[in-house]
Amino acid sequence: MKHMTLKEITVACGGVYYGDDESYHKEVSSVVIDSRKVEKDSLFIAIRGARVDGHMFIPQTIQDGALCALSEKRIENASYPYILVFSCAQALKDLAEHYRKGLDVKVIGITGSVGKTSTKEMLASVLEQQFSVLKTEGNYNNEIGLPLTIFNIREEHQIAVLEMGISDFGDMEQLAKMARPDICLLTNIGVAHIEQLKTRDGILKEKASMLLYMNPEGHVVLNGDDDKLVTVKPANHIEPTFFGLNPDLPYYADEIQDLGLKGTTAVFHTPNGAFSAHISIPGHHMVYNALAATVVAYIFEMKDEDIKRGIEALVPLAGRNNLIETESFTIIDDCYNASPTSMKASLQTLAKADTRTVAILGDMGELGENANQMHYEIGEFIASTDIDILICIGELSTQIAAGTEQNPRISIHHFDTKADFLAHMTDMLQKDDTILVKASNFMGFAEIVDALGVTKS
Repeated sequence: MKHMTLKEITVACGGVYYGDDESYHKEVSSVVIDSRKVEKDSLFIAIRGARVDGHMFIPQTIQDGALCALSEKRIENASYPYILVFSCAQALKDLAEHYRKGLDVKVIGITGSVGKTSTKEMLASVLEQQFSVLKTEGNYNNEIGLPLTIFNIREEHQIAVLEMGISDFGDMEQLAKMARPDICLLTNIGVAHIEQLKTRDGILKEKASMLLYMNPEGHVVLNGDDDKLVTVKPANHIEPTFFGLNPDLPYYADEIQDLGLKGTTAVFHTPNGAFSAHISIPGHHMVYNALAATVVAYIFEMKDEDIKRGIEALVPLAGRNNLIETESFTIIDDCYNASPTSMKASLQTLAKADTRTVAILGDMGELGENANQMHYEIGEFIASTDIDILICIGELSTQIAAGTEQNPRISIHHFDTKADFLAHMTDMLQKDDTILVKASNFMGFAEIVDALGVTKS
């Protein structure tokens, strides 16, 4: 990471330093909250978790080479430097905000109800054709993960692609103050987290608050096919750039050819012309992701051939519409998360298979008082498809099964738990089945992917 001394850190997080003067002027090599990731001269921030209090690991982190610790507790007779703060969680964010301000790097903030991660991966794949890029890894997109991602930005990085996920009012302000994006990219406004944010307008307001903390000379990139995003009028008077399938938009795609599980080809139109590209990951939404990446690439003055190469170089992540071939099955591993919109998109992908199709679905979380109805509507959607077998797991998923019953051709099964299903799995599946595995992350459906014979990376 870029150099920061303990003195600078103390001031940035409003703490009180305890330790020797020589250490006070030393630089830390990294910032960590996981004691297992401590290296020489790390700064360890002791976060209080739901199960574990990081303060109990402070002495061990010092033994393992940490230069200093941030602590909410006074450490009596400490033989090592530490910084006393009121809240380690807040200090983590304050320090990330300070660190970001000292970076000479272009930051792209990505948010939306669905597709944040797949858009982030597409964008990074394109930009990496010309620039040194850092991107959010895993699920490090919240108020704890985002600052850790920011601390990973190095002087050699030219662009940082930061995924920003929220679940309640006020979350985006915390994230945007740290990220200070130069480019704000919003993918869509759906119903994910509607339990807390109440309406799609509430979701729009919260996500669009990112724009209040962006570079006033920056860019706003929006999905022009989204009925909510087309209403956005940034308070900073930046004119948004829209993309979509509407040919009246400055960036649009047409001649879309669905290749089933082999992905999609499309022609991408820009203000300078057009180019065709093959997206290897299946799903109609991937065309939108490629369009979003094209807009941002044009902001950075990339050439069409480099954009095309980046689109075609994209490979899927585990748990994110990842197509896996085994000796027995073709598996669509999309078990990282689920919302009504993404569930329907994944089911459409499954329906493209030319084999027997099996949907293994679990509960979707954070849908509020209409959760039962939203699950039932997924069942109604399945009833309109050619999917052969539906396997539902979980309490809310009984509604998916109920909604599907209007199509008697589909074989429907429900299990209360994963363990119940796994006990009967081999009796229900056949060789060469194409299987979709999808649910919200709390359902832990990665275990089902593993049970199907896949070694997770």
